[in-house]
Amino acid sequence: MSEVTVKQLADVVGIPVDRLLGQMVEAGLSMVGPDDPVTEKEKLQLLSHLRESHGKSASVDADKQGKKIALKRKTVSELRQIVPAARTGAVARTRQTAKTVAVEVRRRRSITKPGAASDEQAKRLEEAEAARRTLAEQAEQLKRMDDQSHALEQAREAAEAKRRAEREAREATEEAKRKAEQEALDAAERKRVAEEQQRLASEQAAAKPPAEVKPARKGAAKKQDKGGVGDESRAGREKLHVAAEKQGRRKKKTPRLRHIEVAPEAQHGFVRPTAPVVREVEIPETISVAELAQKMSVKAPEVIKTLMKLGSMVTINQVLDQETASVVVEEMGHTAKFVKPEDLEADLLEGVEEQGEAEQRAPVVTIMGHVDHGKTSLLDHIRASKVAAGEAGGITQHIGAYHVDTPKGTITFLDTPGHAAFTAMRARGAKVTDIVVLVVAADDGVMPQTIEAVQHAKAAKVPLVVAVNKIDKPDAQPDRVKQELVVQEVVPEDWGGDTQFVNVSAKTGEGIDELLDAILLQAEVLELTANHHGSAHGAIVESSLEKGRGPVATVLIQSGTLHKGDMILSGKQYGRVRAMFDETGKPISAAGPSMPVVVLGLSGAPDAGDDVVVMPDERKARELALFRQGKYRDVQLASQKAATLDQFFSQMEEGEVQDLNIIVRADVQGSVEALRDSLTKLSTDEVKVRVIASAVGGITESDANLALTSGAIIIGFNVRADASARSIVEDKGLDLRYYSIIYEVIDDVKKAISGMLSPEVREHIIGLAQVRDVFRSSKLGAIAGCMVLEGVLKRNSPIRVLRDNVVVFEGALESLRRFKDDVSEVKSGTECGLGVKGYNDVQVGDQIEVFERIEVARQI
Repeated sequence: MSEVTVKQLADVVGIPVDRLLGQMVEAGLSMVGPDDPVTEKEKLQLLSHLRESHGKSASVDADKQGKKIALKRKTVSELRQIVPAARTGAVARTRQTAKTVAVEVRRRRSITKPGAASDEQAKRLEEAEAARRTLAEQAEQLKRMDDQSHALEQAREAAEAKRRAEREAREATEEAKRKAEQEALDAAERKRVAEEQQRLASEQAAAKPPAEVKPARKGAAKKQDKGGVGDESRAGREKLHVAAEKQGRRKKKTPRLRHIEVAPEAQHGFVRPTAPVVREVEIPETISVAELAQKMSVKAPEVIKTLMKLGSMVTINQVLDQETASVVVEEMGHTAKFVKPEDLEADLLEGVEEQGEAEQRAPVVTIMGHVDHGKTSLLDHIRASKVAAGEAGGITQHIGAYHVDTPKGTITFLDTPGHAAFTAMRARGAKVTDIVVLVVAADDGVMPQTIEAVQHAKAAKVPLVVAVNKIDKPDAQPDRVKQELVVQEVVPEDWGGDTQFVNVSAKTGEGIDELLDAILLQAEVLELTANHHGSAHGAIVESSLEKGRGPVATVLIQSGTLHKGDMILSGKQYGRVRAMFDETGKPISAAGPSMPVVVLGLSGAPDAGDDVVVMPDERKARELALFRQGKYRDVQLASQKAATLDQFFSQMEEGEVQDLNIIVRADVQGSVEALRDSLTKLSTDEVKVRVIASAVGGITESDANLALTSGAIIIGFNVRADASARSIVEDKGLDLRYYSIIYEVIDDVKKAISGMLSPEVREHIIGLAQVRDVFRSSKLGAIAGCMVLEGVLKRNSPIRVLRDNVVVFEGALESLRRFKDDVSEVKSGTECGLGVKGYNDVQVGDQIEVFERIEVARQI
């Protein structure tokens, strides 16, 4: 619209001229008369003012300015989708239902005058186009879903038809088979009825009286025919007959077959089973192939064939573990039932335990803590003896058990080692104890074995009493110990926890009485009771072999009373108690609960931690001990076989691996266990430490022969070799070493392993030269004129040729000259000429790097 006057605009709008002029003045326009012109811009300004005065946005939409025309179009289309109906029954056919989906597409198109389009309109057009594309994609997706569902339904119908045909064929086959079996049974029944009727008829005929036979006349025999049957006489009486085989010349008699009737109840009634017999096979921890075949009622070659299919080559007498046997049983269609060894032992131990009245007993207290924190010294002060002074290296090597009568009451103490290698001993001490006394040095604080002792006590659910030792030292900090133990969830009583903390000094005796009061108070809270009059039960604290005494075991009685002469069973060993001694070596005849005793008379040294049970007679004890020995032997054989195969395959994958064979002999069972575990953990990827034999007692001739054949090192821990073993060691030059401290053994084995490790090769750059010019020689090829920038160049050292800091060749120097003279080396800052062996592409600007390889011995 072109410019108009105020009066014309008032006529168009339909308001008085004066009112329009007032609105224009309020809008800030300069019109004062009805004939003043009004431009488009002034109209927009007036319109914005009026919109603001009515509370609306001041912006004017392009649609309302008449500059944009919106066109709308709506289209509706339908999509037909096939939806599978719900199935009713296992063999119901799938039905299809058609579902029609209406898709409505609305389109809106805006036409704007040229030059009047804004960013907002472009945005709206893009949104409309995106909506249209989205609807198109949804329609295409619905169509694809329709096609996929249709194809899926066709595939499902085909599969269902195939299964239905297979099921009908199988049912027809089974029906025909049943009919054939029924016909066979009917024929057998008809045959049996016919035979029964024939048997009854023969019995009736035999029951009739025989006809009277009179002697025939003389000529009667002559009238018999060749068949041997005489015809009737004129009187109608039957004549005697002669068998055809008796006529003529006498021939050799032929055996006559006799028909023997068998009663129906005596006939064989076996009916072949129509379905396979599924048996429940009991599988113990180990079982041989022959025994497994017998339990499944099949032949042993069938079991061997099944194992060969599974990839195992076995013999009929080979022992299988429980897992392998279960796989074979399930493969052959039977059900495996695992039989725990505890069930068999429970049957053998049935009736051994005796009930009795529970009475109060003394507490069993285990002293635990880090090495050299004063555990044995503290116990030494309580016992008023000098135990720690006599121990090798000042550290405890095995568990010590002491029965102490203190003024505060009777307490049994167990002293455990604090060295890192004796983890199993500490765990065993926490398992058989009532209270754990954790000894922590006030000047050293919480250490690794201290944390480990706390973990063992928590795992065994045993209460703790913390003894903060060495408070007499000037640098003692008891509060620091409390703070560090709070981190391990051991909270003192004065800090709101439930653990008693006692400050003691094993050197001066300070706090000893308070520690004993804390132990007895804790024991009173626990209300410890045991049967004092029944059969004794206990645990092996330690065992050893002593010359002149044989197997010696330290037993902690937990309930009942052990008498001299009782038949006891412990693990794989059994025997009669020949003698008992207390911790001081004094002979005793009986021992009650919470009392440690030394027992003689067992058949061998039992393992530390084994239970001790009093058996009613020697026969039952021997039977159970032999059963455990056989079970242990079978388990060892099975594990060795598996370990051998695993080791073979691992060596094939990893390559050559060196073995360090070791034979361990120690004085007590606990030390054997600790040494075996500690040495095995020293193995690396290149060297495997194998403890091929370990036992309690001195080094014998058999140990020396085993070391000779296997190339093993013999380690004697607090034991010595006998005369025959020493002679073999000296003659054959075997490696025999004696030790009394465990960490010395570990250090020496580490050195031996380090010597077996292949050395590590390192490269060291010794010189760097830059090529300044290249000369050609008919004899030597390319000769590089170089300036030595760093280090020194040596003639026989390996080199690398670098071009733009990239290695282009690696080799050796063929010649090295200084002027015309051959030299062995050239130092930094001098010029030289060199020839690279086998490489003639040396260029100006290349760098020659000289290095040497150094072998460094590896350590673990």
